[in-house]
Amino acid sequence: MLIVSIFLFFVLTFLLASIVVAISWMAFLKSRAEESEAERGELGADESGSLIRTERLSTINFWDNVLARFDFMKILRKRIAQADLNWSVGRVTIAMALAGVVVFLIVFRWFGLVPALVSGCLAGFGPYAYILRLRNKRFQRFSENFPDVLDSLSRALRAGYPLSASMDMIAAETVAPVSTEMRKTAAEANLGVGWNRALENLGQRVPLLEVNLFISAVQLHSRTGGRLSEVMSGLAENMRESVALKGEVRALAAHGKLTGLILTILPIAIAAMMMYVSPGYMQVLYDHPYGKDLITAAVICLIVAHFVIRRIVDIKV
Repeated sequence: MLIVSIFLFFVLTFLLASIVVAISWMAFLKSRAEESEAERGELGADESGSLIRTERLSTINFWDNVLARFDFMKILRKRIAQADLNWSVGRVTIAMALAGVVVFLIVFRWFGLVPALVSGCLAGFGPYAYILRLRNKRFQRFSENFPDVLDSLSRALRAGYPLSASMDMIAAETVAPVSTEMRKTAAEANLGVGWNRALENLGQRVPLLEVNLFISAVQLHSRTGGRLSEVMSGLAENMRESVALKGEVRALAAHGKLTGLILTILPIAIAAMMMYVSPGYMQVLYDHPYGKDLITAAVICLIVAHFVIRRIVDIKV
């Protein structure tokens, strides 16, 4: 047993040292890449021969080549852009790996291999979960403000403004994130991409039903004609009713979410209280050969049950 402990200690030390060396080497390569890009930028557009900006997954060449082999990185880059974060895929993946390894080493020191693996996976998923949370909040704000934007667009069209001028006007008057997306769409259309392609890009950046209805209405109007202002008014009224209905559903589901949160925190709070009031009572579970496995299974069941409850009360309208 002593030999195994010594071996595991050296393995963990080597792993930690390898992570530190890898991060230092990546930071060095990143600084070199930034210096080389700055030198190329000083040459000017005529000497470089290209005005097209190449999107890279990471500023580190080695890490960029590794990430380019996985299709999931394209999805991750799209999620980061939809969350309106100025992060690179390389930075996010390094943060995920670093968080997972650090939590794995800490939990492994006290609870063993299986709890460490579970905790490391959950910690590694943390940065991606944070991105998804910001993305959902941004889409929710977009849905709440989009009906007012369609009303403004309808009034501008009724006043005689063309679609391009109306989009520029509502982009200057509305709040983010609607103003940001409308400004991007108008800029793409005015720079020669075309309204159909610009609206398709809008649908990819904001994959919401409301946005798809708006895009379909504009594209149908460009082919068949008609009064687009009346269509926008009708869409705004229906979307406003939909937003109100979603608000009522969220209010009714808040009770279920709060119940799930309390049921998740309550066992942990009781265990912490018992550790403070009677440490010997809980120490029996910790010292038992199967105690750590039971604690790990209980924590996993709590996490799974929490997400199951949230899934049940997450009603889609």
